[in-house]
Amino acid sequence: MGGNVIITPKQRITSKTPLHSERSVILQKGFSICQIPTPFFALEMDPNPKSYPLLSYVMSRLPSIGPSKLASAPDSDPGFDLEQPPPVPNPSSPSSSTNPPQIVDQMPYLSHPNVLASMAHSVSDVAQTRSVLQTLGPRPDHEVVDMARSKLGEIEAGLSKSLEELVLSPRPVDVDRLEWRSHLADKEQQIRQQAEKEKSIYKSILQLDEMHEAYGKLLREAEDRLVKIYEKAGKVAENTEVVEEVNAEVVGVLEEAQGRGLERVDLSGKKLRFLPEAFGKISGLVLLNLSSNQLEVIPDSIAGLEKLEELNLSSNLLESLPDSIGLLQNLKILDVSGNKLNALPDTICHCRSLIELDVSFNSLSYLPTNLGNELGNLQRLSFHLNKIRSLPTSVGEMRSLRFLDAHFNELCGLPDEIGRLTNLEILNLSSNFTDLRELPDTIGELTNLKELDLSNNQIQALPDTFGRLDKLTKLNLEQNPIVIPPLEIVNQGVEAVKTFMAKRWLDILVEEERKCMQEVNEQAQTGWLTRSTSWLKNYASVVSERVSSYLGAAEGSPRDPYLDEPR
Repeated sequence: MGGNVIITPKQRITSKTPLHSERSVILQKGFSICQIPTPFFALEMDPNPKSYPLLSYVMSRLPSIGPSKLASAPDSDPGFDLEQPPPVPNPSSPSSSTNPPQIVDQMPYLSHPNVLASMAHSVSDVAQTRSVLQTLGPRPDHEVVDMARSKLGEIEAGLSKSLEELVLSPRPVDVDRLEWRSHLADKEQQIRQQAEKEKSIYKSILQLDEMHEAYGKLLREAEDRLVKIYEKAGKVAENTEVVEEVNAEVVGVLEEAQGRGLERVDLSGKKLRFLPEAFGKISGLVLLNLSSNQLEVIPDSIAGLEKLEELNLSSNLLESLPDSIGLLQNLKILDVSGNKLNALPDTICHCRSLIELDVSFNSLSYLPTNLGNELGNLQRLSFHLNKIRSLPTSVGEMRSLRFLDAHFNELCGLPDEIGRLTNLEILNLSSNFTDLRELPDTIGELTNLKELDLSNNQIQALPDTFGRLDKLTKLNLEQNPIVIPPLEIVNQGVEAVKTFMAKRWLDILVEEERKCMQEVNEQAQTGWLTRSTSWLKNYASVVSERVSSYLGAAEGSPRDPYLDEPR
Protein backbone atom coordinates (compact mmCIF):
# COMPACT_ATOMS: atom_id res chain seq x y z
CA MET A 1 0.00 0.00 0.00
CA GLY A 2 1.21 3.45 -0.75
CA GLY A 3 -0.84 5.88 1.27
CA ASN A 4 -3.39 6.55 4.02
CA VAL A 5 -6.81 5.08 3.20
CA ILE A 6 -9.94 6.19 5.04
CA ILE A 7 -13.51 5.01 4.55
CA THR A 8 -15.92 7.90 4.88
CA PRO A 9 -19.72 7.67 5.12
CA LYS A 10 -20.00 8.62 1.44
CA GLN A 11 -17.83 5.67 0.46
CA ARG A 12 -20.13 2.95 1.82
CA ILE A 13 -20.03 0.02 -0.54
CA THR A 14 -23.38 -1.61 -1.37
CA SER A 15 -24.44 -4.42 -3.63
CA LYS A 16 -24.68 -1.86 -6.47
CA THR A 17 -21.04 -0.75 -6.21
CA PRO A 18 -19.16 -1.59 -9.43
CA LEU A 19 -16.43 -4.14 -8.87
CA HIS A 20 -13.21 -4.77 -10.78
CA SER A 21 -13.24 -7.80 -13.05
CA GLU A 22 -10.85 -9.46 -10.58
CA ARG A 23 -13.21 -8.54 -7.72
CA SER A 24 -11.01 -5.70 -6.62
CA VAL A 25 -12.27 -2.41 -5.26
CA ILE A 26 -10.58 0.96 -5.61
CA LEU A 27 -11.17 2.43 -2.17
CA GLN A 28 -9.65 5.81 -2.85
CA LYS A 29 -8.19 7.42 -5.95
CA GLY A 30 -4.40 7.46 -6.04
CA PHE A 31 -3.91 4.30 -3.96
CA SER A 32 -3.33 0.72 -4.94
CA ILE A 33 -6.07 -1.86 -5.31
CA CYS A 34 -7.19 -4.16 -2.46
CA GLN A 35 -8.31 -7.62 -3.47
CA ILE A 36 -11.71 -7.90 -1.77
CA PRO A 37 -14.12 -10.71 -2.70
CA THR A 38 -17.84 -10.09 -3.19
CA PRO A 39 -19.89 -9.40 -1.17
CA PHE A 40 -17.80 -6.76 0.64
CA PHE A 41 -20.26 -6.10 3.44
CA ALA A 42 -23.18 -8.02 4.96
CA LEU A 43 -26.25 -5.92 5.73
CA GLU A 44 -26.81 -6.85 9.41
CA MET A 45 -27.48 -3.52 11.11
CA ASP A 46 -31.24 -4.08 11.49
CA PRO A 47 -32.44 -6.91 13.74
CA ASN A 48 -33.68 -9.93 11.83
CA PRO A 49 -37.44 -10.21 12.44
CA LYS A 50 -37.22 -13.99 12.69
CA SER A 51 -34.38 -13.99 15.22
CA TYR A 52 -35.54 -10.90 17.12
CA PRO A 53 -39.31 -10.62 16.58
CA LEU A 54 -40.03 -8.32 19.51
CA LEU A 55 -37.03 -6.09 18.93
CA SER A 56 -37.78 -5.80 15.21
CA TYR A 57 -41.38 -4.86 15.94
CA VAL A 58 -40.53 -2.27 18.60
CA MET A 59 -37.81 -0.63 16.53
CA SER A 60 -40.18 -0.40 13.57
CA ARG A 61 -42.40 1.74 15.82
CA LEU A 62 -39.64 4.13 16.86
CA PRO A 63 -40.08 7.58 15.25
CA SER A 64 -36.40 7.75 14.28
CA ILE A 65 -36.63 4.47 12.38
CA GLY A 66 -40.23 3.94 11.40
CA PRO A 67 -41.96 0.95 9.88
CA SER A 68 -40.42 1.57 6.47
CA LYS A 69 -37.01 0.52 7.78
CA LEU A 70 -37.99 -2.75 9.44
CA ALA A 71 -40.15 -5.63 8.24
CA SER A 72 -40.08 -9.36 8.12
CA ALA A 73 -38.41 -11.21 5.26
CA PRO A 74 -37.30 -14.76 4.55
CA ASP A 75 -33.80 -15.51 5.71
CA SER A 76 -33.30 -17.56 2.58
CA ASP A 77 -33.59 -14.52 0.28
CA PRO A 78 -29.97 -13.35 -0.27
CA GLY A 79 -31.11 -10.26 -2.13
CA PHE A 80 -33.32 -9.01 0.66
CA ASP A 81 -32.32 -5.51 1.68
CA LEU A 82 -33.44 -4.34 5.11
CA GLU A 83 -33.01 -0.77 3.93
CA GLN A 84 -35.78 -1.34 1.36
CA PRO A 85 -38.14 -3.97 2.84
CA PRO A 86 -41.58 -4.80 1.49
CA PRO A 87 -44.40 -2.78 3.08
CA VAL A 88 -45.96 -4.03 6.30
CA PRO A 89 -49.37 -5.50 5.48
CA ASN A 90 -52.38 -4.04 7.19
CA PRO A 91 -54.09 -6.70 9.31
CA SER A 92 -57.46 -5.14 8.60
CA SER A 93 -57.08 -5.22 4.80
CA PRO A 94 -58.65 -8.13 2.88
CA SER A 95 -55.36 -9.13 1.32
CA SER A 96 -53.77 -9.63 4.71
CA SER A 97 -55.86 -12.66 5.42
CA THR A 98 -53.63 -14.73 3.20
CA ASN A 99 -50.45 -13.55 4.96
CA PRO A 100 -49.01 -15.07 8.16
CA PRO A 101 -50.53 -13.55 11.33
CA GLN A 102 -48.79 -10.39 12.51
CA ILE A 103 -46.87 -10.38 15.80
CA VAL A 104 -49.60 -8.29 17.46
CA ASP A 105 -52.10 -11.04 16.72
CA GLN A 106 -49.84 -13.54 18.45
CA MET A 107 -48.81 -11.19 21.27
CA PRO A 108 -51.86 -8.96 21.90
CA TYR A 109 -50.36 -7.00 24.82
CA LEU A 110 -48.08 -5.24 22.33
CA SER A 111 -51.04 -3.10 21.38
CA HIS A 112 -51.05 -1.51 24.84
CA PRO A 113 -49.44 1.95 24.62
CA ASN A 114 -47.78 1.65 28.04
CA VAL A 115 -46.23 -1.70 27.17
CA LEU A 116 -44.91 -0.41 23.86
CA ALA A 117 -43.56 2.76 25.51
CA SER A 118 -41.74 0.71 28.13
CA MET A 119 -40.26 -1.51 25.46
CA ALA A 120 -39.19 1.44 23.32
CA HIS A 121 -37.42 2.99 26.28
CA SER A 122 -35.56 -0.27 27.00
CA VAL A 123 -34.12 -0.47 23.44
CA SER A 124 -32.95 3.13 23.15
CA ASP A 125 -29.33 1.94 23.32
CA VAL A 126 -29.95 -0.35 20.33
CA ALA A 127 -31.43 2.50 18.28
CA GLN A 128 -28.51 4.79 19.09
CA THR A 129 -25.93 2.13 18.21
CA ARG A 130 -27.76 1.35 14.98
CA SER A 131 -27.65 5.02 14.01
CA VAL A 132 -23.88 5.13 14.61
CA LEU A 133 -23.31 1.98 12.58
CA GLN A 134 -25.37 3.38 9.72
CA THR A 135 -22.86 6.21 9.53
CA LEU A 136 -19.83 3.94 9.70
CA GLY A 137 -21.13 1.32 7.30
CA PRO A 138 -22.40 -2.28 7.42
CA ARG A 139 -20.41 -5.17 8.76
CA PRO A 140 -17.46 -6.41 6.65
CA ASP A 141 -17.70 -9.87 5.14
CA HIS A 142 -15.73 -12.52 7.03
CA GLU A 143 -13.41 -12.98 4.04
CA VAL A 144 -12.63 -9.27 4.09
CA VAL A 145 -11.86 -9.52 7.80
CA ASP A 146 -9.54 -12.45 7.21
CA MET A 147 -7.85 -10.55 4.40
CA ALA A 148 -7.39 -7.52 6.62
CA ARG A 149 -5.75 -9.62 9.34
CA SER A 150 -3.47 -11.20 6.75
CA LYS A 151 -2.47 -7.83 5.32
CA LEU A 152 -1.69 -6.50 8.79
CA GLY A 153 0.58 -9.48 9.37
CA GLU A 154 2.37 -8.85 6.09
CA ILE A 155 2.87 -5.19 6.90
CA GLU A 156 4.22 -6.04 10.35
CA ALA A 157 6.64 -8.55 8.82
CA GLY A 158 7.75 -6.00 6.25
CA LEU A 159 8.23 -3.40 8.96
CA SER A 160 10.44 -5.74 10.99
CA LYS A 161 12.54 -6.55 7.94
CA SER A 162 12.95 -2.87 7.00
CA LEU A 163 13.99 -1.93 10.53
CA GLU A 164 16.47 -4.80 10.63
CA GLU A 165 18.02 -3.68 7.32
CA LEU A 166 18.17 -0.12 8.62
CA VAL A 167 19.99 -1.14 11.80
CA LEU A 168 22.51 -3.26 9.86
CA SER A 169 23.19 -0.64 7.19
CA PRO A 170 26.87 0.49 7.33
CA ARG A 171 27.77 4.07 8.21
CA PRO A 172 29.54 5.95 5.39
CA VAL A 173 33.11 6.90 6.26
CA ASP A 174 32.58 10.61 5.58
CA VAL A 175 29.51 10.81 7.89
CA ASP A 176 29.87 11.70 11.56
CA ARG A 177 28.70 9.07 14.06
CA LEU A 178 26.16 11.37 15.78
CA GLU A 179 24.90 12.61 12.44
CA TRP A 180 24.45 9.00 11.27
CA ARG A 181 22.45 8.13 14.39
CA SER A 182 20.18 11.11 13.79
CA HIS A 183 19.74 10.00 10.18
CA LEU A 184 18.83 6.46 11.29
CA ALA A 185 16.26 7.78 13.81
CA ASP A 186 14.60 9.94 11.14
CA LYS A 187 14.58 7.05 8.69
CA GLU A 188 13.06 4.72 11.30
CA GLN A 189 10.30 7.22 12.01
CA GLN A 190 9.53 7.51 8.30
CA ILE A 191 9.35 3.73 7.91
CA ARG A 192 7.01 3.37 10.89
CA GLN A 193 4.75 6.20 9.68
CA GLN A 194 4.54 4.62 6.25
CA ALA A 195 3.60 1.28 7.82
CA GLU A 196 0.88 2.90 9.96
CA LYS A 197 -0.59 4.52 6.84
CA GLU A 198 -0.74 1.16 5.15
CA LYS A 199 -2.29 -0.51 8.19
CA SER A 200 -4.97 2.11 8.82
CA ILE A 201 -7.51 0.76 6.31
CA TYR A 202 -7.19 -2.80 7.59
CA LYS A 203 -7.42 -1.66 11.20
CA SER A 204 -10.61 0.23 10.31
CA ILE A 205 -12.10 -2.94 8.83
CA LEU A 206 -11.30 -4.95 11.98
CA GLN A 207 -12.62 -2.22 14.28
CA LEU A 208 -15.84 -2.02 12.28
CA ASP A 209 -16.21 -5.80 12.52
CA GLU A 210 -15.70 -5.67 16.31
CA MET A 211 -18.35 -2.95 16.62
CA HIS A 212 -20.84 -5.06 14.70
CA GLU A 213 -19.99 -8.08 16.86
CA ALA A 214 -20.75 -6.02 19.97
CA TYR A 215 -23.93 -4.78 18.29
CA GLY A 216 -25.04 -8.37 17.75
CA LYS A 217 -24.64 -9.07 21.46
CA LEU A 218 -26.61 -5.90 22.19
CA LEU A 219 -29.47 -7.17 20.01
CA ARG A 220 -29.63 -10.47 21.90
CA GLU A 221 -29.68 -8.73 25.27
CA ALA A 222 -32.36 -6.30 24.10
CA GLU A 223 -34.58 -9.15 22.87
CA ASP A 224 -34.27 -10.84 26.28
CA ARG A 225 -35.27 -7.60 28.00
CA LEU A 226 -38.33 -7.23 25.79
CA VAL A 227 -39.41 -10.80 26.49
CA LYS A 228 -39.28 -10.13 30.21
CA ILE A 229 -41.23 -6.87 29.82
CA TYR A 230 -43.90 -8.66 27.79
CA GLU A 231 -44.18 -11.49 30.31
CA LYS A 232 -44.59 -9.01 33.13
CA ALA A 233 -47.21 -7.12 31.12
CA GLY A 234 -49.09 -10.36 30.64
CA LYS A 235 -49.12 -11.08 34.37
CA VAL A 236 -50.33 -7.56 35.13
CA ALA A 237 -53.06 -7.84 32.51
CA GLU A 238 -54.21 -11.20 33.84
CA ASN A 239 -54.50 -9.79 37.34
CA THR A 240 -56.13 -6.50 36.34
CA GLU A 241 -59.63 -7.50 37.43
CA VAL A 242 -58.36 -8.98 40.69
CA VAL A 243 -56.26 -5.91 41.43
CA GLU A 244 -59.22 -3.62 40.77
CA GLU A 245 -61.37 -5.63 43.16
CA VAL A 246 -58.63 -5.58 45.81
CA ASN A 247 -58.10 -1.89 45.40
CA ALA A 248 -61.81 -1.35 45.94
CA GLU A 249 -61.69 -3.46 49.10
CA VAL A 250 -58.67 -1.58 50.38
CA VAL A 251 -60.40 1.71 49.69
CA GLY A 252 -63.37 0.42 51.64
CA VAL A 253 -61.14 -0.36 54.61
CA LEU A 254 -59.65 3.13 54.51
CA GLU A 255 -63.10 4.72 54.31
CA GLU A 256 -64.31 2.65 57.23
CA ALA A 257 -61.27 3.69 59.24
CA GLN A 258 -62.21 7.33 58.77
CA GLY A 259 -65.72 6.77 60.03
CA ARG A 260 -64.76 4.86 63.16
CA GLY A 261 -61.66 3.53 64.85
CA LEU A 262 -60.54 0.21 63.35
CA GLU A 263 -58.54 -2.16 65.54
CA ARG A 264 -58.31 -5.26 63.33
CA VAL A 265 -57.80 -5.50 59.54
CA ASP A 266 -57.47 -8.84 57.75
CA LEU A 267 -56.52 -8.60 54.07
CA SER A 268 -54.84 -11.99 53.77
CA GLY A 269 -55.04 -13.80 50.44
CA LYS A 270 -56.36 -10.80 48.49
CA LYS A 271 -53.53 -10.74 45.89
CA LEU A 272 -52.49 -7.27 46.99
CA ARG A 273 -49.53 -5.92 45.02
CA PHE A 274 -49.01 -2.75 47.06
CA LEU A 275 -50.13 -1.17 50.30
CA PRO A 276 -51.34 2.44 50.14
CA GLU A 277 -49.46 5.00 52.22
CA ALA A 278 -52.79 5.95 53.80
CA PHE A 279 -52.70 2.77 55.88
CA GLY A 280 -50.22 4.51 58.15
CA LYS A 281 -52.99 6.88 59.25
CA ILE A 282 -55.11 4.18 60.91
CA SER A 283 -53.52 5.05 64.23
CA GLY A 284 -55.85 2.88 66.31
CA LEU A 285 -54.98 -0.34 64.46
CA VAL A 286 -53.93 -3.19 66.78
CA LEU A 287 -53.81 -6.12 64.33
CA LEU A 288 -52.90 -6.06 60.62
CA ASN A 289 -52.85 -9.28 58.59
CA LEU A 290 -51.40 -8.91 55.07
CA SER A 291 -50.26 -12.51 54.64
CA SER A 292 -50.46 -14.49 51.38
CA ASN A 293 -50.42 -11.50 49.04
CA GLN A 294 -48.00 -10.25 46.40
CA LEU A 295 -46.52 -7.32 48.29
CA GLU A 296 -42.99 -6.34 47.25
CA VAL A 297 -42.65 -3.24 49.44
CA ILE A 298 -44.01 -2.04 52.76
CA PRO A 299 -44.34 1.77 52.88
CA ASP A 300 -42.45 3.80 55.49
CA SER A 301 -45.79 5.21 56.61
CA ILE A 302 -46.36 1.99 58.55
CA ALA A 303 -44.54 3.75 61.39
CA GLY A 304 -47.79 5.66 61.96
CA LEU A 305 -49.44 2.54 63.40
CA GLU A 306 -48.40 3.48 66.91
CA LYS A 307 -50.74 1.03 68.65
CA LEU A 308 -50.06 -1.93 66.40
CA GLU A 309 -49.36 -5.12 68.38
CA GLU A 310 -49.51 -7.84 65.71
CA LEU A 311 -48.24 -7.60 62.12
CA ASN A 312 -48.42 -10.57 59.75
CA LEU A 313 -46.52 -10.11 56.46
CA SER A 314 -45.87 -13.78 55.77
CA SER A 315 -45.98 -15.32 52.29
CA ASN A 316 -45.36 -12.21 50.23
CA LEU A 317 -42.57 -11.08 47.89
CA LEU A 318 -40.75 -8.74 50.26
CA GLU A 319 -37.03 -8.31 49.66
CA SER A 320 -36.57 -5.85 52.53
CA LEU A 321 -38.36 -4.23 55.44
CA PRO A 322 -38.50 -0.46 55.96
CA ASP A 323 -36.26 1.02 58.64
CA SER A 324 -39.34 2.73 60.02
CA ILE A 325 -40.52 -0.63 61.39
CA GLY A 326 -38.36 0.11 64.42
CA LEU A 327 -40.83 2.83 65.43
CA LEU A 328 -43.54 0.26 66.22
CA GLN A 329 -42.83 0.39 69.93
CA ASN A 330 -45.94 -1.63 70.89
CA LEU A 331 -45.43 -4.43 68.39
CA LYS A 332 -45.53 -7.81 70.11
CA ILE A 333 -45.86 -10.31 67.24
CA LEU A 334 -44.09 -9.95 63.90
CA ASP A 335 -44.30 -12.63 61.20
CA VAL A 336 -42.33 -12.05 57.98
CA SER A 337 -41.79 -15.70 57.09
CA GLY A 338 -41.99 -16.90 53.51
CA ASN A 339 -40.54 -13.83 51.80
CA LYS A 340 -37.30 -12.97 49.98
CA LEU A 341 -35.52 -11.10 52.76
CA ASN A 342 -31.72 -11.03 52.52
CA ALA A 343 -31.27 -9.10 55.76
CA LEU A 344 -33.24 -7.60 58.62
CA PRO A 345 -32.95 -3.87 59.29
CA ASP A 346 -30.96 -3.08 62.43
CA THR A 347 -33.88 -0.94 63.57
CA ILE A 348 -35.91 -4.09 64.21
CA CYS A 349 -33.99 -4.26 67.48
CA HIS A 350 -35.90 -1.15 68.59
CA CYS A 351 -39.16 -3.11 68.71
CA ARG A 352 -38.49 -3.88 72.36
CA SER A 353 -42.03 -5.10 73.06
CA LEU A 354 -41.64 -8.05 70.70
CA ILE A 355 -42.60 -11.40 72.20
CA GLU A 356 -42.68 -13.46 69.00
CA LEU A 357 -40.48 -13.00 65.91
CA ASP A 358 -40.74 -15.31 62.90
CA VAL A 359 -38.30 -14.66 60.04
CA SER A 360 -38.21 -18.23 58.74
CA PHE A 361 -38.19 -19.28 55.10
CA ASN A 362 -36.19 -16.32 53.75
CA SER A 363 -32.65 -15.84 52.46
CA LEU A 364 -31.07 -14.44 55.62
CA SER A 365 -27.36 -15.06 56.11
CA TYR A 366 -27.10 -13.37 59.52
CA LEU A 367 -29.12 -11.79 62.32
CA PRO A 368 -28.60 -8.22 63.58
CA THR A 369 -25.70 -8.00 66.02
CA ASN A 370 -27.66 -6.33 68.82
CA LEU A 371 -30.76 -8.47 68.47
CA GLY A 372 -30.34 -10.05 71.91
CA ASN A 373 -29.27 -6.85 73.67
CA GLU A 374 -32.47 -5.05 72.69
CA LEU A 375 -35.13 -7.77 72.51
CA GLY A 376 -34.99 -8.89 76.10
CA ASN A 377 -38.73 -9.68 76.17
CA LEU A 378 -38.64 -12.06 73.22
CA GLN A 379 -40.07 -15.49 74.04
CA ARG A 380 -40.25 -17.16 70.60
CA LEU A 381 -37.63 -16.81 67.83
CA SER A 382 -37.92 -18.73 64.56
CA PHE A 383 -35.41 -18.36 61.75
CA HIS A 384 -35.46 -21.82 60.19
CA LEU A 385 -35.02 -22.33 56.44
CA ASN A 386 -32.44 -19.58 55.97
CA LYS A 387 -28.70 -19.49 55.32
CA ILE A 388 -27.50 -18.36 58.75
CA ARG A 389 -24.02 -19.63 59.67
CA SER A 390 -23.67 -18.24 63.19
CA LEU A 391 -25.66 -16.58 65.95
CA PRO A 392 -24.67 -13.23 67.46
CA THR A 393 -23.24 -13.52 70.96
CA SER A 394 -25.96 -11.14 72.13
CA VAL A 395 -28.43 -14.03 71.86
CA GLY A 396 -27.40 -14.91 75.40
CA GLU A 397 -29.15 -11.77 76.65
CA MET A 398 -32.58 -13.07 75.60
CA ARG A 399 -33.30 -14.28 79.12
CA SER A 400 -37.05 -14.59 78.42
CA LEU A 401 -36.61 -16.84 75.37
CA ARG A 402 -38.51 -20.12 75.65
CA PHE A 403 -38.60 -21.32 72.02
CA LEU A 404 -35.74 -21.23 69.49
CA ASP A 405 -36.07 -22.84 66.04
CA ALA A 406 -32.92 -22.78 63.90
CA HIS A 407 -33.32 -25.89 61.76
CA PHE A 408 -32.41 -25.95 58.07
CA ASN A 409 -29.66 -23.35 58.22
CA GLU A 410 -25.88 -23.50 57.84
CA LEU A 411 -24.95 -23.20 61.50
CA CYS A 412 -21.36 -24.14 62.25
CA GLY A 413 -21.86 -24.00 65.99
CA LEU A 414 -23.41 -22.07 68.86
CA PRO A 415 -21.83 -19.30 70.92
CA ASP A 416 -20.91 -20.09 74.51
CA GLU A 417 -23.42 -17.44 75.57
CA ILE A 418 -26.23 -19.82 74.63
CA GLY A 419 -25.96 -21.22 78.15
CA ARG A 420 -27.44 -18.02 79.58
CA LEU A 421 -30.88 -18.88 78.13
CA THR A 422 -31.95 -20.50 81.37
CA ASN A 423 -35.67 -20.21 80.50
CA LEU A 424 -35.31 -21.96 77.12
CA GLU A 425 -37.62 -24.97 76.85
CA ILE A 426 -37.53 -25.97 73.16
CA LEU A 427 -34.44 -25.87 70.94
CA ASN A 428 -34.44 -27.14 67.34
CA LEU A 429 -31.02 -27.35 65.68
CA SER A 430 -31.83 -30.10 63.21
CA SER A 431 -30.82 -30.27 59.54
CA ASN A 432 -27.78 -28.07 59.59
CA PHE A 433 -26.20 -31.09 57.93
CA THR A 434 -22.43 -31.01 57.42
CA ASP A 435 -21.98 -27.67 59.16
CA LEU A 436 -22.98 -28.44 62.75
CA ARG A 437 -20.38 -30.77 64.30
CA GLU A 438 -20.39 -29.97 68.01
CA LEU A 439 -22.18 -28.17 70.82
CA PRO A 440 -20.61 -25.95 73.46
CA ASP A 441 -20.22 -27.22 77.03
CA THR A 442 -22.48 -24.39 78.18
CA ILE A 443 -25.42 -26.32 76.72
CA GLY A 444 -25.57 -28.08 80.06
CA GLU A 445 -26.61 -24.80 81.71
CA LEU A 446 -30.00 -24.85 79.94
CA THR A 447 -31.58 -26.26 83.06
CA ASN A 448 -35.19 -25.75 81.84
CA LEU A 449 -34.71 -27.35 78.42
CA LYS A 450 -37.42 -29.92 77.68
CA GLU A 451 -37.09 -30.66 73.96
CA LEU A 452 -33.92 -30.79 71.86
CA ASP A 453 -33.74 -31.79 68.18
CA LEU A 454 -30.22 -32.42 66.85
CA SER A 455 -31.11 -34.71 63.93
CA ASN A 456 -29.42 -34.52 60.53
CA ASN A 457 -26.14 -33.03 61.65
CA GLN A 458 -22.56 -34.23 62.03
CA ILE A 459 -22.35 -34.40 65.83
CA GLN A 460 -20.06 -37.18 67.08
CA ALA A 461 -20.12 -36.47 70.82
CA LEU A 462 -22.50 -34.74 73.17
CA PRO A 463 -20.85 -32.25 75.50
CA ASP A 464 -19.78 -33.66 78.87
CA THR A 465 -22.21 -31.34 80.66
CA PHE A 466 -25.20 -32.88 78.85
CA GLY A 467 -26.15 -34.94 81.89
CA ARG A 468 -27.15 -31.77 83.74
CA LEU A 469 -30.28 -31.32 81.54
CA ASP A 470 -32.58 -32.78 84.16
CA LYS A 471 -35.85 -31.56 82.56
CA LEU A 472 -35.08 -32.87 79.08
CA THR A 473 -37.88 -35.24 77.96
CA LYS A 474 -37.50 -35.27 74.15
CA LEU A 475 -34.23 -35.81 72.30
CA ASN A 476 -33.68 -36.53 68.61
CA LEU A 477 -30.17 -37.62 67.58
CA GLU A 478 -31.07 -39.34 64.30
CA GLN A 479 -28.74 -39.07 61.30
CA ASN A 480 -25.64 -38.17 63.31
CA PRO A 481 -22.33 -40.08 63.46
CA ILE A 482 -22.75 -40.20 67.23
CA VAL A 483 -20.02 -41.95 69.25
CA ILE A 484 -20.57 -40.49 72.72
CA PRO A 485 -22.85 -41.79 74.05
CA PRO A 486 -22.68 -45.14 72.21
CA LEU A 487 -25.46 -45.91 69.79
CA GLU A 488 -26.90 -48.63 72.00
CA ILE A 489 -27.40 -46.04 74.74
CA VAL A 490 -28.99 -43.59 72.28
CA ASN A 491 -31.45 -46.25 71.15
CA GLN A 492 -32.64 -46.69 74.75
CA GLY A 493 -34.05 -43.19 74.84
CA VAL A 494 -33.47 -39.81 76.40
CA GLU A 495 -33.34 -41.03 80.01
CA ALA A 496 -30.61 -43.54 79.17
CA VAL A 497 -28.64 -40.83 77.42
CA LYS A 498 -29.00 -38.46 80.36
CA THR A 499 -27.95 -41.17 82.82
CA PHE A 500 -24.94 -42.15 80.73
CA MET A 501 -23.82 -38.56 80.29
CA ALA A 502 -24.44 -37.75 83.98
CA LYS A 503 -22.31 -40.74 85.05
CA ARG A 504 -19.68 -39.75 82.52
CA TRP A 505 -19.71 -36.22 83.93
CA LEU A 506 -19.40 -37.56 87.47
CA ASP A 507 -16.46 -39.78 86.46
CA ILE A 508 -14.80 -36.77 84.90
CA LEU A 509 -15.30 -34.73 88.07
CA VAL A 510 -13.92 -37.57 90.23
CA GLU A 511 -10.90 -37.92 87.99
CA GLU A 512 -10.29 -34.18 88.06
CA GLU A 513 -10.60 -34.22 91.86
CA ARG A 514 -8.10 -37.09 92.09
CA LYS A 515 -5.65 -35.26 89.85
CA CYS A 516 -6.12 -32.09 91.85
CA MET A 517 -5.42 -33.85 95.20
CA GLN A 518 -2.39 -35.55 93.69
CA GLU A 519 -1.04 -32.23 92.58
CA VAL A 520 -1.67 -30.75 96.06
CA ASN A 521 0.14 -33.61 97.76
CA GLU A 522 3.05 -33.38 95.35
CA GLN A 523 3.30 -29.67 95.91
CA ALA A 524 3.19 -30.13 99.70
CA GLN A 525 5.91 -32.78 99.64
CA THR A 526 8.00 -30.77 97.26
CA GLY A 527 7.61 -27.77 99.51
CA TRP A 528 8.90 -29.67 102.66
CA LEU A 529 11.90 -31.00 100.78
CA THR A 530 12.66 -27.57 99.47
CA ARG A 531 12.50 -26.02 102.92
CA SER A 532 14.69 -28.81 104.45
CA THR A 533 17.28 -28.54 101.73
CA SER A 534 17.40 -24.81 102.13
CA TRP A 535 17.98 -25.11 105.94
CA LEU A 536 20.73 -27.69 105.42
CA LYS A 537 22.43 -25.50 102.87
CA ASN A 538 22.37 -22.53 105.23
CA TYR A 539 23.68 -24.61 108.18
CA ALA A 540 26.44 -26.14 106.07
CA SER A 541 27.43 -22.70 104.88
CA VAL A 542 27.87 -21.41 108.47
CA VAL A 543 29.83 -24.49 109.54
CA SER A 544 32.01 -24.25 106.49
CA GLU A 545 32.86 -20.65 107.21
CA ARG A 546 33.80 -21.46 110.80
CA VAL A 547 35.96 -24.42 109.83
CA SER A 548 37.67 -22.42 107.13
CA SER A 549 38.42 -19.65 109.61
CA TYR A 550 39.85 -22.09 112.10
CA LEU A 551 42.00 -23.89 109.58
CA GLY A 552 43.28 -20.63 108.22
CA ALA A 553 44.45 -19.55 111.65
CA ALA A 554 46.23 -22.87 112.23
CA GLU A 555 48.22 -22.54 109.02
CA GLY A 556 50.01 -19.30 109.93
CA SER A 557 47.38 -16.67 109.68
CA PRO A 558 47.59 -13.74 112.16
CA ARG A 559 47.07 -14.95 115.72
CA ASP A 560 44.27 -13.77 117.89
CA PRO A 561 45.64 -11.13 120.38
CA TYR A 562 43.74 -12.85 123.15
CA LEU A 563 46.08 -15.80 122.92
CA ASP A 564 49.12 -13.63 123.55
CA GLU A 565 47.78 -12.03 126.63
CA PRO A 566 49.74 -12.99 129.86
CA ARG A 567 48.00 -15.35 132.12
